[in-house]
Amino acid sequence: FDLKKDDIWWASSDIGWIVGHSYIVYAPLIVGCTTIAYEGAIDYPTPDAFWKIASSNKVSGIFTSPTALRSLMRYDLSYTKKHDLASITKFFSAGEVLNPSVWEWIQKEVFEDRISVIDNMWQTETGAPLFGNPVGIGLSSIKPGSSGIALPGIDADVITMDGKKCGIREKGIVVLKKPFPSLISTLWNNPERYKKDYWEKIPGYYFTGDTGYVDEDGYYWFIGRSDEVIKIAAHRIGTIEVESAFLKHSAVAEVGVTGRPDPIRGEVISAFVVLRNGFESSEKLSAEILKTVRKNLGAFAVIGDINFVDMLPKTRSGKIMRRILKAVVLNKNPGDISTIEESGSIEDIKRVWEEFKSKIQS
Repeated sequence: FDLKKDDIWWASSDIGWIVGHSYIVYAPLIVGCTTIAYEGAIDYPTPDAFWKIASSNKVSGIFTSPTALRSLMRYDLSYTKKHDLASITKFFSAGEVLNPSVWEWIQKEVFEDRISVIDNMWQTETGAPLFGNPVGIGLSSIKPGSSGIALPGIDADVITMDGKKCGIREKGIVVLKKPFPSLISTLWNNPERYKKDYWEKIPGYYFTGDTGYVDEDGYYWFIGRSDEVIKIAAHRIGTIEVESAFLKHSAVAEVGVTGRPDPIRGEVISAFVVLRNGFESSEKLSAEILKTVRKNLGAFAVIGDINFVDMLPKTRSGKIMRRILKAVVLNKNPGDISTIEESGSIEDIKRVWEEFKSKIQS
């Protein structure tokens, strides 16, 4: 991330997670720069809390998550513009895919193209980014929605579950072909599970569990977790693809989607949408959003229902817990929710889902 000793660095993550360890504590201490540790919601007590902290501390570099940025998008841009952000020269995002519309908002509306907003992808298990922009060596072209290229030392590929190499832009499983120094060597007290879950699902490859594709320039595009792919008739579509289409509508701040069983198509899409401030849920707005999604994805992406909620279930590291959405629509126990940021989000989703079921049954 090209940290320097005179940087004032802020990684707005929960310190207990890998980003917190790595980029609130270890990296700044190694470099010798100032680091900010912040506990609490980034839009509390006021919607401009995030920007106020950055401005008042003259932060030069920020590392945050797409979910944090999407939550900030709910508010009017005036909350951002009231603060002087001239000190910020570096801005990075990770945790989930930085959707193109979210990148456009932070790159063009917030920073007005003054700096480059850079996405990157990694996992707790890898200890460091796998894909990104090698800005410390030289800034390469940015493709909104792509996590970037495989970084130096990372030997990656996209293959099918039976080990066949995928073609350019052909969807498959993103894998690593060999280990590297920061990759975990085992799971604590469970080496058999490490071998089974990471190295034996596709023998000879490290299984990231992510679905994606690589383009003609070597850029990697992630479309969702392999176990979250939605199968509609003969089409396989990733959750990220669907959510990015929803976010193209100006009323949508955040969205989480999952597949639910359908007797004709196999699955259809259930969407849970958080609106930007100033918008109210209605049948008309739902129809407008549906039109936007169909325009960007095509008619094969069948939306079974659009549900408006106040918040989405997310981990404290900023990942949408789509398995909870799945559990709600299937009327199943969501399982372990110890990592959830706000348990009230589950009750909110259950409530709107019950309302939807009552509506169609009547």
